[in-house]
Amino acid sequence: MPSKRNAATSTAGPVPAPSPPTIPSSSASPSNTTITTPSASLSSGPKTLTTNSSVLDIAQTVWQQYLATTPQRTLLLDAFMGFLVLVGGVQFLYCVLAGNYPFNAFLSGFSAAVGQFVLTASLRMQTSSASGSEVASSAGGKTGKGKGAAAAAATSGKETGSGISHERAFADYIFGSLILHFFCINFIN
Repeated sequence: MPSKRNAATSTAGPVPAPSPPTIPSSSASPSNTTITTPSASLSSGPKTLTTNSSVLDIAQTVWQQYLATTPQRTLLLDAFMGFLVLVGGVQFLYCVLAGNYPFNAFLSGFSAAVGQFVLTASLRMQTSSASGSEVASSAGGKTGKGKGAAAAAATSGKETGSGISHERAFADYIFGSLILHFFCINFIN
């Protein structure tokens, strides 16, 4: 006759997992009775990605991080750049499907969209919030003439990492846009 241990393991079917020990409510303190569930921990903080995360999880995490950390001005520039890509794509699609009889008009409009995209990308780079504070700290606190003083002066105040203020960058953007559109209008003929 088999022993009781062998009889218990030889029965068909899965063995149920042991239930977790319960803590009596009279001996438990409020600090150690908090139980976190997987759904609660996901919504409370940023989601951590693993090496085998799906593409959808990665894209969603990147998008949420982008919206959380990007300044409003940069978001507006990115939306305008997306609009310019859409306009250029529609013009190119129209040229392919309907023909390009006034070819100068197509080239002018497409060049205006691409040129404005490039100017906006340049403005975005010049006005991004990433400052060159590492350049100023690497100067070593030197005063007087030289590269260290120029780097420290370039990163102080409202200057960006390249040494150009936001107002100057926007003025350059407007000036470049006016020249771009002047040439595009003249190219239509």
